[in-house]
Amino acid sequence: MMDTEAGRSVICEVVIASCARPGGGPSGGKAWCTLLQKDVMKMVRNMNKKKVACAGTEGETVREAGFTFLEILVVIIILGLLAAMVAPNVTRKLGGAKQKTASAQIEMLMTSLELYRLDVGRYPAESDGLQALVENPGEDRWDGPYLKKEQIPLDPWGAPFVYVNPGEHGDVDLYSLGLDMQPGGEGENADVVSW
Repeated sequence: MMDTEAGRSVICEVVIASCARPGGGPSGGKAWCTLLQKDVMKMVRNMNKKKVACAGTEGETVREAGFTFLEILVVIIILGLLAAMVAPNVTRKLGGAKQKTASAQIEMLMTSLELYRLDVGRYPAESDGLQALVENPGEDRWDGPYLKKEQIPLDPWGAPFVYVNPGEHGDVDLYSLGLDMQPGGEGENADVVSW
């Protein structure tokens, strides 16, 4: 088995000898020799990944395609920094959006409760709850359902809205307990109320 330097030398000599023949090699002339030399140079470069030169060509430093570990590490660090800066803003906006959604749902339910009151003459009893908006609780003048989807929506946190009749802040009170599902709170944990 010959060493890399000797192997390179033999390959270069074979190519040069083949191209030195009259006619410049098999039926391709000079162009064929030039292509063959380039192909052999690529093969030799791939063999040892070092500076390579055959007689009559300039040596070139070969660099493999792809990314180095350092380049990948820098990209990962940059992505991590971007995520650290963006994530708090996204979660804050998401919490605010849920509060607004709960408020819009409460307004829609309050409008449906008003329509119920206009037809029946009173708000649904607390024991009937919001279900009276989609199912007749036994009222003769009930003209529902009062919701398009014929089901009571849950608040954005997946909990049912709290309906109180008679209310402490109005004829009826309707509210969501927020993310923590406890009375009071701040931010996303704050109650969303109808009053």
